[in-house]
Amino acid sequence: MLKPHPISESKVAATLKRIAERDTEIRAWACVVNEDSLAELPPIDGPLADLPFGVKDMIDVAGLPTRYGSTGVPGHPATFDATCVALLRAAGAVPVGKTVTAEFAYVSPGPTRNPHALSHTPGGSSSGSAAAVAAGMVPVALGTQTGGSMIRPAAYCGVPGFKPSFGAVARNGMWITCESLDVIGWHGATLQEIEKVAAVLLPYPTAVPAPTHAPVVVVIEQAPGGVPQAVAVDAVRRARDRLQAWGATIAPKPALAEASHWLDAHHVVMHYEFARSLLPVVREMEQSLSRELLSAVDRGMAIAHQRYWEMRALQTEQRQRWREQFGEADFVLTFSAYGPAPEGLQSTGASGFNKAWSLLGWPCLHLPTCTTGRGLPVGVQIVGPWGADSQLLAWARLLHPLIDERSALGLTAS
Repeated sequence: MLKPHPISESKVAATLKRIAERDTEIRAWACVVNEDSLAELPPIDGPLADLPFGVKDMIDVAGLPTRYGSTGVPGHPATFDATCVALLRAAGAVPVGKTVTAEFAYVSPGPTRNPHALSHTPGGSSSGSAAAVAAGMVPVALGTQTGGSMIRPAAYCGVPGFKPSFGAVARNGMWITCESLDVIGWHGATLQEIEKVAAVLLPYPTAVPAPTHAPVVVVIEQAPGGVPQAVAVDAVRRARDRLQAWGATIAPKPALAEASHWLDAHHVVMHYEFARSLLPVVREMEQSLSRELLSAVDRGMAIAHQRYWEMRALQTEQRQRWREQFGEADFVLTFSAYGPAPEGLQSTGASGFNKAWSLLGWPCLHLPTCTTGRGLPVGVQIVGPWGADSQLLAWARLLHPLIDERSALGLTAS
């Protein structure tokens, strides 16, 4: 039996106060709990005692509505927590509200703004989660990724963001738009928060000792489906040079001849499954849905079953082949987005390169490392083979201080 302890009213109150002060301009929250309601449920004494966290509005929190970023969905409170929320609650953490998502985690953005530049996108679809953490409103927020919905907002908002291996985190209690791609992840103010949540949500030991050898690193500076900006490539190269100076071995880059097929496979699998997940919603509330979402459903319903299963077979084959090409490397070093957050709020940015890793299902971690001259965050992504989540976090713990250029400018989180 978990032992209750007195509520830390000051921490909860401070969190809600920060949200009230900042969210009028950031608009990261779809709804926030009432402080009085928290007092009715004594928190639990556990490893995350009194840790406030946000929850993307694709994931259920008991007593709060889940509206999936759509104004057409009734605001009925959920009866049960999603499994991930229940596990965090059992560890002592306190959900303080639902964060904004793009409509049904697709492409139509919500109202959230980038805390570093209000006229720039925070990314998506986990826009509210990344922005709420970046603005200092909460130390942790749950999100989801189908294509690039965790890593890209982390990059644009300048916070660590973790997408675990496909299948590592239970998805009960979230709206699954794509059965073969969707993953629950989280943004954190620091890597310490990322690891604390991982210790609760991942189904295997995460307290892996820091590696004692220099890593073997595959560096990828190109992307299928788009051309990264110089600032993104430069961030990767500077990180590579620092790692190499520290003793890392830069492994030969595996052939990416098949990478163009990854985007085709992701497109087919995502649209086929998305259409069938959203078909009941379209039938009930078509007039409330965006043109982009309706078009995506139409495209998905037009995909032949045989084509879908061909791409699923390619997905399975590529997971195995790329693991073989990856060889004995410890992780991939690459960029998280094509560049810093674009100006404008009509789009959540391009996710072409993120889709490759989502198709493979490998764990991904965004590490902020620098800023542009205009103060927009830039960073790098490290990617490990499927199931190597704990090892990837251990490498990040050891190596992020080596590649984080913000420390010299006093820009890192305390």
